[in-house]
Amino acid sequence: MVEETRLSVKDFIFPLFVIEGINQKEEVASMPGMYRRSTDLLLKEIEECLNLGIKAFDIFPAYPESKKDRFATESINPETFYLKAINKIKTTFPEACIMTDVAMDPYSSDGHDGLVENGQILNDETLPILSKMAIAQAQAGADIIGPSDMMDGRVGHIRTALDQEGYTDVSIMSYTAKYASAFYNPFRDALDSAPKSGDKKTYQMDPANLHEALIEAELDEIEGADFLMVKPALAYLDVIKLLKDNTQLPIAAYNVSGEYSMIKAAHEKGWLDGEKVMLESLLSIKRAGAKVILSYFAKEFALLNKDK
Repeated sequence: MVEETRLSVKDFIFPLFVIEGINQKEEVASMPGMYRRSTDLLLKEIEECLNLGIKAFDIFPAYPESKKDRFATESINPETFYLKAINKIKTTFPEACIMTDVAMDPYSSDGHDGLVENGQILNDETLPILSKMAIAQAQAGADIIGPSDMMDGRVGHIRTALDQEGYTDVSIMSYTAKYASAFYNPFRDALDSAPKSGDKKTYQMDPANLHEALIEAELDEIEGADFLMVKPALAYLDVIKLLKDNTQLPIAAYNVSGEYSMIKAAHEKGWLDGEKVMLESLLSIKRAGAKVILSYFAKEFALLNKDK
């Protein structure tokens, strides 16, 4: 009765990985319990999750190098498996809320979130690419667009493009405070999307900076974001709290792959009780002020609470 913070299955968005093919399922080596699935198997996983009360899913594509180029052209190919998967999911489960990822890195031969030229990220030249990608995903059935690229001005560019195409009801969950973090490596394993050269420090945020997040949040809100996301979550609880206290928009937090994998590895070693640490970690994210939690633990949490 006196608990100040309570976790609910309704708080979660479950990130899932999709690959091309039929009846394909590959475990991500650095993320025990997480898999890349072809669309047919992904549909079964989503059905299980819906029955557990999970209603929202963030779908990420894993592409082979043969489909990648400098301009991420595969991202807007109407025949590409990612867009077809989104459409199939929404057609099969219209009640599911589907979030998509907008960034060049899954499709880029350079492995960066923006267009690369002579070792430099071209911010403004990237924006039209991202907008076309967002429109293609909205056409496929996406409910929430997730720009994870951290290019300046991309929220406004995408919002304008979506509205001009009639997708005024498609929301934008901006990766507002996305830090240049070492916690992303297992995710990059899952998508084979690590940068081919350099790093992402020129466009992702410096982990030393707190109040810069307020500047990013103000810009994203002005440009039309519907949610503001902090990524990673556990090492940035102070950022979640700061944004929660300074905006009326709902705050999302991404409990990223490295945070998930650390707990899994420690549990496998017998060093920590994985279930208890999972619950404590997720609770801390909500207590800090996150209204929405993207987490690879979503299904495990739902299974633990299915009879409650």
